[in-house]
Amino acid sequence: MNYSFFPSGVPLCKRLFDFCLALLALLVASPVFLILCLLLFLFQGRPIFFKQPRPGYKGKIFTIYKFRTMTLSRDNEGHLLSDAQRLSPLGRFLRAASLDELPELINVLTGEMSLVGPRPLLVAYLERYSPEQKRRHDVLPGLTGWAQINGRNALSWQDKFRLDVWYVDHWSFWLDIKIIFLTVWKVIKREGISQPGQATTEEFKGNPD
Repeated sequence: MNYSFFPSGVPLCKRLFDFCLALLALLVASPVFLILCLLLFLFQGRPIFFKQPRPGYKGKIFTIYKFRTMTLSRDNEGHLLSDAQRLSPLGRFLRAASLDELPELINVLTGEMSLVGPRPLLVAYLERYSPEQKRRHDVLPGLTGWAQINGRNALSWQDKFRLDVWYVDHWSFWLDIKIIFLTVWKVIKREGISQPGQATTEEFKGNPD
């Protein structure tokens, strides 16, 4: 665990709300969690979980946990196939229902993430942000966020970062509540799951200027 139970700089009400709701969600969803583990083991084998370093609060690196949605299929030369080719039918369903992110509740419990905040992206992106975009790391990363309910992966990178920074500047406990309820609605409607023409989100290669 990389963070203390009460991460420095995180409002107490937000941390307590995150911990209690994440713990309740894990308890309620534990049968689904176990069933998904079994299905992934049967249809994709090991590993069941996808683990990757991501930058969190103030850019501090932590390990994010998700259900693995892609196979490990490789071409004749041993290179991994494209994301579209490796995304399994089960993985596609998990992504569409946002169930692949269920293990991130563990990151919330440990204080590495919040229920609401800018999504944790790749470590390589840290050096590609503008100074304004880097401000997205002034709060804990989240399972969902302001960008996720305003377009999710259908947005351009610049629009996502603009919405992330807006959240940093306008955070309130009631805004988090609003985002959580709207996220449930977006998941039900399955909006903005992927970018048009992409199996997954296109890499952020830096700003045009």
